[in-house]
Amino acid sequence: MNRKDARRVDVTTLMQCCIDLKPTRKENEVYIDRKIDVTELVKYMEDCRKEGKKYTYFHAFMTAIAKVIYHRPKLNRFIANRHMYEHNDILLSFVAKIALDDKAEELMLVIPIEDRDNMDSIAGKIAEKVEKLRSAKMEAKGANSAADFLGKLPNIVRVPVFGLIKLLGRYGLLPASITDNNIYFTSMIISNLGSIGCGAIYHNLADFGTCSSLTSIGEIKDEIIVNEKGKQEIRKVCEFGVTLDERIADGFYFAKSVAMIEKILQDPKLLDDPVSKPIE
Repeated sequence: MNRKDARRVDVTTLMQCCIDLKPTRKENEVYIDRKIDVTELVKYMEDCRKEGKKYTYFHAFMTAIAKVIYHRPKLNRFIANRHMYEHNDILLSFVAKIALDDKAEELMLVIPIEDRDNMDSIAGKIAEKVEKLRSAKMEAKGANSAADFLGKLPNIVRVPVFGLIKLLGRYGLLPASITDNNIYFTSMIISNLGSIGCGAIYHNLADFGTCSSLTSIGEIKDEIIVNEKGKQEIRKVCEFGVTLDERIADGFYFAKSVAMIEKILQDPKLLDDPVSKPIE
């Protein structure tokens, strides 16, 4: 049985047994932590800024991730009600603060990815949503509006209501008022910790929703490495961590996917291509 947001995927008998033995995401978390050489990306971004393009490293990482998910569809899968599904669309999400202040409100933002998207169009989508958010022009809709309403309910009402929401979520029966603009109903959540001077961290997955992966991006630092000729040199590196539900694919698939992200960031001109263009 398909859902309105995804289609059912057949699994092997062994995988079905694994899903039944460990039915929750928190029981199936795997964490991959890499330091990615972004020296060429830093040079590329400097050239872009000279040309007047207001790209950020977050735009670059999000575009690289979008390209890899497009060509590695198992990353766009999730387990619900002990069945495997694949999202109908690629949706990347993050949480943004209205202002850079400890007390500032946070809202969930979802960026839909289309075949023709590249870093320029993705950066435009992000900039438009963040600008509306921080200029108070964005109306809280979907999950943001629902959270604002539900969070004010008393415990005696709110707890059973959330129990019902989680149950309906397992069967894909939640209304758009809860799933729209909801980071937990996307392909991947991306946390840009480098913007606050923090390294990549491990972050748990949620059993609620359909999101099977969460990525954290650390700050870019200088690091001394030994090159292929055995000589030391200073390179720009960035911590990159991703938490995944191991039921959606095997370790080889995950490792190759992270390697593809690394390849794109080390050859940043690939970010100019549409996400649908094959990667060698």
